[in-house]
Amino acid sequence: MGKILIMDHPLIQHKLSILRDKNTGSKEFRALISEIATLICYEATRDLPLEEIEIETPICVAKTKTIAGKKMAVVPILRAGLGMVDGMLALVPSARVGHIGLYRDPATLNPVEYYCKLPADIEEREVFVVDPMLATGGSAIDAITQIKKRGPKHIKFLGIIAAPEGLDALAKAHPDVDIYLASLDEKLNDHAYIIPGLGDAGDRIFGTK
Repeated sequence: MGKILIMDHPLIQHKLSILRDKNTGSKEFRALISEIATLICYEATRDLPLEEIEIETPICVAKTKTIAGKKMAVVPILRAGLGMVDGMLALVPSARVGHIGLYRDPATLNPVEYYCKLPADIEEREVFVVDPMLATGGSAIDAITQIKKRGPKHIKFLGIIAAPEGLDALAKAHPDVDIYLASLDEKLNDHAYIIPGLGDAGDRIFGTK
């Protein structure tokens, strides 16, 4: 079973309060999404594998640690997930970035993948799927299902706000995926918006309605 971590760090909670405020404009909203993503990324990378290397300092030769293997891939779920990418890359600039876009067929309600571009060597990487909002969980479940077909080493999901319904659905559909969140909110309303939430993350990031 994957781990589920709701991060209660004071810096995250402070930034989240400003993020929720309806008076926060797109420029500040984008910056906050990125900053919160950086803080969540710090915790989500805690168990990356290390290997010992030998380097020469100005004083002497020393044995030190470096991240082992091909390292990370960040895969935002389009479009709101794009808001978290720069915050992730601030910590891990060598990470590769993939993109995945899905929509639901209005007749069948089945997921339709309209875009998926992943690193060619994704099977050698730790994959971090990012999306600010985990509402019903449908998009995250579908995206991770598609990514698993490419055989990555391990997948983690990083979000900012989740509804209990979405968290439960994701954990049941993909019990091997670790989930990192900044907040678990109260519920979904009749329109599948998270309560209290912050509205439509994509619209607030990109200034659209």
